[in-house]
Amino acid sequence: MKRKLLALNVALGALVIYAGWQFRQTREAARAREAGTLKAKVPPAPPPPFTPLPAAPAVIAGGYSNVVQQTLFDRSRNPTVPIDLPPPAPAPPPKPMPPLPVYHGMMNIGGITVVLSTDVNSPQQGIEIGESIGQFKLAGVNTEEITFEWDGQKITRKLDELKDHGATPQQSAPAPVAGAPVPVRSETPAPPPVQSPLGPGQDIGAGFRACQPNDSNPAGAVVDGYRKVVLISPFGQTCRWDPAR
Repeated sequence: MKRKLLALNVALGALVIYAGWQFRQTREAARAREAGTLKAKVPPAPPPPFTPLPAAPAVIAGGYSNVVQQTLFDRSRNPTVPIDLPPPAPAPPPKPMPPLPVYHGMMNIGGITVVLSTDVNSPQQGIEIGESIGQFKLAGVNTEEITFEWDGQKITRKLDELKDHGATPQQSAPAPVAGAPVPVRSETPAPPPVQSPLGPGQDIGAGFRACQPNDSNPAGAVVDGYRKVVLISPFGQTCRWDPAR
């Protein structure tokens, strides 16, 4: 038992000596490496290339014009002379709209045809949508309203407003002047217009011709190759001349 303990002690002593020797070798190597690093000389890095600064431009008086114009301590230094512009011209008055055409009736024979005239005394014309009468172009129509296009505007009116309701009422007579003779009103009615066989009027398109006012030809009469046709519709009586076949 004692021999085993002695052998163990000898082994431990040898291990301690070997560990001390390894420690000493490592320490010496570290000191040598440190000494070599400290004694090594590092070459200095080359300096960066030298770039000279650009030369300052010469002083020019014109370069300070903006400063003078933006720092105006006196109004006389402002190079801009104010100009008083004349007032704008007044806008021209709107263009007066001419009287609307007179409505006489409507036909729907393969397409809507509206019978119109430029005024009460003008001949009637059959106008379809897109066609013009006078200064107006027919833009649309139905059983209650009609729409015209004039000067880029849409004008819509009731059909009853454009019908010819007879002669306009007489204007009120001016008040009599004191001492002036009072005119005597004639009780004799105006004579009826004289009718005569005038025949077909101007062409209203599609081979038809308009009826002329005060034409005495009866319905069905044939004149110059045209037959007079009188139609009665819910919108009133219309008249035209059709080609006689």
